[in-house]
Amino acid sequence: MNREDDLGHGDIEAALATRRELGARYDAELVDGFAERIERAVERRVSEEVALRQRRTAGAEGGRLRQFVLGVISLGVGVPVTIVPMVATDNGLPAVVVAWLGIAAVNAAHASAVNGRRATGD
Repeated sequence: MNREDDLGHGDIEAALATRRELGARYDAELVDGFAERIERAVERRVSEEVALRQRRTAGAEGGRLRQFVLGVISLGVGVPVTIVPMVATDNGLPAVVVAWLGIAAVNAAHASAVNGRRATGD
């Protein structure tokens, strides 16, 4: 951000003082110069806001994609985790339940983290 683009009360006072010193014949130039500075300041602020919104949107989309991929991987891991204990042991149900609770906990923790970042705007 340029100091030149940073508008404040002092800038308005300076423009009015300049007008008093130079007279009315330079009004158009003074107004044009001040208007250009206002336009640059507005454009800068708008572009900063657009960039911030784009970063937030990209972050939210990335979180959703990661959550989807984690869900697919969880299902891929869950199938063998279910089949192996059930086939290899007489009573593999407790092992299957523990494995699926772990898979569910990992997915829930990730979803909570993604939603937490989305709520804070990171």
